[in-house]
Amino acid sequence: MKLAESETLEFKLSTSELKEAVISISAILNKHGSGTLYFGIKDDGTVVGQSISKSTLREVGRVISENIDPKIFPTIEKVQLEGHDCLKISFSGNDGPYLAYGRAYLRVSDENRKASAREMSHMFSEQKGHTSKWDSEVSEKKLADVNEKIVKDFVRKANLAGRIDFKFAGTKRTLNKLALLDGERLLKAGEVLFCDENPLRVQAAVFAGTDKLTFLDIREFEGTLFDLMAKTETYVKEHMDWRVEFGALERKEIPEIPIDALREAIVNSFCHKDYRNPKGNELAIFRDRVEIYNPGEFPDGYTPDDFITGNEHSILRNPKLAEVLFASKDIERWGSGLKRISDECRKNGVKVNFKARKSGFAVVFRRNAKPETKDAVKSLSPNEGKEKTVEKTVEKIIAAIRENPRISQRELGEITGLTRRGVEWNLKKLKAEGRLRRVGPAKGGHWEVAD
Repeated sequence: MKLAESETLEFKLSTSELKEAVISISAILNKHGSGTLYFGIKDDGTVVGQSISKSTLREVGRVISENIDPKIFPTIEKVQLEGHDCLKISFSGNDGPYLAYGRAYLRVSDENRKASAREMSHMFSEQKGHTSKWDSEVSEKKLADVNEKIVKDFVRKANLAGRIDFKFAGTKRTLNKLALLDGERLLKAGEVLFCDENPLRVQAAVFAGTDKLTFLDIREFEGTLFDLMAKTETYVKEHMDWRVEFGALERKEIPEIPIDALREAIVNSFCHKDYRNPKGNELAIFRDRVEIYNPGEFPDGYTPDDFITGNEHSILRNPKLAEVLFASKDIERWGSGLKRISDECRKNGVKVNFKARKSGFAVVFRRNAKPETKDAVKSLSPNEGKEKTVEKTVEKIIAAIRENPRISQRELGEITGLTRRGVEWNLKKLKAEGRLRRVGPAKGGHWEVAD
């Protein structure tokens, strides 16, 4: 049966009509909130196909991202229809009205037309009264997917903070009290907070210099939001510098970045993340700075200074997440995060910058900003923590290869916690240093440790 265009389905002959396609996408979103567009099909439904490469996919994604506002994150895939390669764009959004090249359009039958001033006013009014927050949407996860231990830990922590007035009496009852259930299914806030398998990811890396050319270590963390906050904080602590001060009765280790400021930046990066964006959070540790990034654009019309020095109220992108994190005391007070970070860093002589980028938001801690004081009798080596962590990883790799010379890179990744790229980099480095030898082909060969 031949396909036919409709109010939610659009055909384009090829990507030479990319601008017209962007307008169609915005028009469909403004009318229906979701739709599908194909490249490689004529208006009458005849499938002709088109040439598709990786650069084609990237270019289509770039043009859509740059010319539809607010941003959307469509699924772009190569599909086969009637023996021809076609490009399929699936898209949805609840943050309209959507503008294409600065103008609003509406879908009428199978055509797009510019929205009138009255229609624009109606769309803005409708959006203001029916804003759909990501964390309030229903997920595919059910009660059986919840990690009960994480729920119990949360309740215990919130009880100690005095911010909830109930004890743990079963997962379902707890999640209902937190308003994170819709029948037997969790809201998306509940999924990332209490389900081990969820879309959350953190890419963490230590770089040798002040750019991303050479890395010393690279990891990818998965787990619940609570897990990732802890893993991210631990990773920074292991790779930043500490100095030692000796008092009358005790030895005290002082971090180069105040722990309270670091923790606040990490929590904020998850609380204000744009979860509709498939990009994960990032932690980058350079020789001169530590960057904590999340793909959540700063609110239009505001700057970080408005919240640090002004009296602006918090603008919550994910209010349900914020409520739970406030109850567990991971958030001290709504809207105070940037000010708390700034105050802690100023008190400890550490420079911090807040970067509102087009792709998201980053907190940048400058390293070694505080000069050594007279009380600092002994200082830890600037790279001591970093070198120890890298050496521990190397020891794990060598020990695993001694035990199983035919071990795969995937298995090494599972043992060390490194990504595939991280395993490859370490193996290459160990070969160059003469500590490992590869005997035989990549497939079917084995490793030898050079004693």
